[in-house]
Amino acid sequence: MDLDLKSKTAVVTGASIGIGRAIAKGLALEGVRVVAVARRKDLLEQLVQEVRAAGGAALTPVAQDIMQEDAARKLAAAAAAELGHVDILVNNAGGSRPLPVDAPDSDYRKVAHALLPRMIERRWGRIINITGKSEPEGLNAAFAAKAAVHAWAKGLSREIGKHGITVNCIPPGRIMSEQIRRNYPEDFRKHFAEEEIPVGYWGEPEDLAALAVFLASPVARYITGTVIPVDGGLRRYQF
Repeated sequence: MDLDLKSKTAVVTGASIGIGRAIAKGLALEGVRVVAVARRKDLLEQLVQEVRAAGGAALTPVAQDIMQEDAARKLAAAAAAELGHVDILVNNAGGSRPLPVDAPDSDYRKVAHALLPRMIERRWGRIINITGKSEPEGLNAAFAAKAAVHAWAKGLSREIGKHGITVNCIPPGRIMSEQIRRNYPEDFRKHFAEEEIPVGYWGEPEDLAALAVFLASPVARYITGTVIPVDGGLRRYQF
């Protein structure tokens, strides 16, 4: 399928490893000019080389901590300078850090709203939030924070749909990453997959990136305000 992405531009945060890296690479291989943002410059440079070797579109690394003060404004300015305008924003937070639990979510909103005026002016845009589990198994502030992002995205989608802009959320299930390999030993991962994941294995970043790239495309114009898990069937409820 031709996703009609070759003329588009994108900003992907948390792009040095894992899900963010796979999304940035996937977009670039579809011809999207990407600004890839993360803290680790060396990993971003490696990504640039991978994309170039695979014949993808230009990928510009921006080594920046999205949690820093005024990060959203600086990122928006850097992206505008590099790309001229931003068609696609992928809000992809990294792993847990010693910060207030709602800090990443406030930055989702700041970055999105920093780029929205130009999207509205151009009457086209895609905002994709890589979120997480929002269903409480107990009292957990992280679940509430993810649910808040889902609610914010749904409300925003209703406000800006008339401008040709879609907003969607993708909560990952058990997706392999540097953090997962560090925190969960192989025997635990094997047992968990056998007992809890219907497809029987942990996902790879590319499994989620495939959906993100599709949602970023013009082909997905009628999909907005959704929360679409990529979890191998891990969730136990029907809606």
